[in-house]
Amino acid sequence: MTRPISITKTSQSKLSSVDFDNIPFGKVFSDHMFIADYKDGEWQDLRIVPFGPMEMHPAMMGIHYGQSIFEGMKASKMADGTPVFFRPEMHAKRINRSAERMCMPTFPEDTFVQALHELVGLDANWIPPHEGSALYIRPIMYATDEFIGVKPSNTYRLLIFTGPVGPYYPKPVSLITEQKYVRAVRGGVGEAKAAGNYGGSLLPAKIANSKGYDQVMWLDAHEFKYVQEVGTMNLFFVIDDVVVTPSTNGAILKGITRDSILAILREKGYPVEERMVSIDEIVSAYKAGKLQEAFGAGTAAVIAHVSKIEHDGFLMELPPMEDRKIGPMLKDEINGLRSGRLDDHYGWVVPVKTAEAVAI
Repeated sequence: MTRPISITKTSQSKLSSVDFDNIPFGKVFSDHMFIADYKDGEWQDLRIVPFGPMEMHPAMMGIHYGQSIFEGMKASKMADGTPVFFRPEMHAKRINRSAERMCMPTFPEDTFVQALHELVGLDANWIPPHEGSALYIRPIMYATDEFIGVKPSNTYRLLIFTGPVGPYYPKPVSLITEQKYVRAVRGGVGEAKAAGNYGGSLLPAKIANSKGYDQVMWLDAHEFKYVQEVGTMNLFFVIDDVVVTPSTNGAILKGITRDSILAILREKGYPVEERMVSIDEIVSAYKAGKLQEAFGAGTAAVIAHVSKIEHDGFLMELPPMEDRKIGPMLKDEINGLRSGRLDDHYGWVVPVKTAEAVAI
């Protein structure tokens, strides 16, 4: 069911200032944003307005007690110029799973998708034309009660804003396992895209950077034995021609790119295993010459190939890119679906409705 969304257009578009051949990731933002406010037990005042700063009360609960979640998704252009989303309904479902875990109100999934169409339809010219680039879409929800006290807020705000981006990882990444700090535990909020998950990852990532590595390979919180994720992405290994990925056991985000990869692999007949994966197994596979590939998977990067992994001072250098088959195939497949170069028989690619909205 559609709901009325008021639209106020910007009087001064910034589009002409954007160099689509040189876009820094996450620093350029489009002309408009969607806002909805939750109060008196319902979402109301749905609107699209010019992108810009908002006033914030110093006691706003979202910045004190961590009731803050987000999503990350993309819109891209097909070869004929048609703007499209990739599995938008999955993001509507996931933000609500995050909301439920953080004791926040869910947002109607059909209205979420409607807001995406209206917002991106309005700013469709901001979508970069190059395959591999995209319009990054950032929905966020946070508590807005003006109150100092640890309890769920009664009011919330949902925002959706966008910005053009290029490739997140232009080259393969290096990883080091973390054996002091943890990302998430079972029963915690690892399956939610909660802001605190990412805040807590910054110090170990900084330490990894100081050692010359791009990202952290997270291990489980109990034994520091089982692999969880890499940085902010799900993780895959190719071991003796079998694709292996850690099972989502409550501490690992149920990635939409991860789900897409598993579907593609299974349809193409690749052997796939979702299970607990120990770092000892990875080391043993490497020593036996059976560790053929490792890659991260997520919305921002799509596929981030791993060049090397260090664990307990032991360095594993993975095969060169020209010797890899599965990771490059998956990246080409997903980018090809988004661009229309490949036929979408999955029904994942959804054209953006770009009918001109009436400004008010």
